Amino acid sequence: MSDVVYEALLEAGALANDRFHVIAEHADNRLVFDRSYLGIQRSDCFVLVQITMNAGRELPQKKALFEAIAHGFELRAGVPREDVLINLVEVPKENWSFGNGVAQYAP
Repeated sequence: MSDVVYEALLEAGALANDRFHVIAEHADNRLVFDRSYLGIQRSDCFVLVQITMNAGRELPQKKALFEAIAHGFELRAGVPREDVLINLVEVPKENWSFGNGVAQYAP
């Protein structure tokens, strides 16, 4: 699933090798979600993908990213697309430090 997200992000304009993922599994009683929010039926296969990314991508890029992840999860991991919730958190470029206490993207 990490590969699916990474490949979709590359298509959306992320830089090659910009791959920093946190993957956490939760027991059933530690993951609370509505099984029919917005009329979408969810199962026990529910997956939440939250991506923190640089601000500035256009809506068509975001929609393509959502589609690529949902399709990839279904095709490569057997997770029904209805069970894939994706949330984007957009931040200014200067809010990143990839090490050494330096804001690498800051002007």
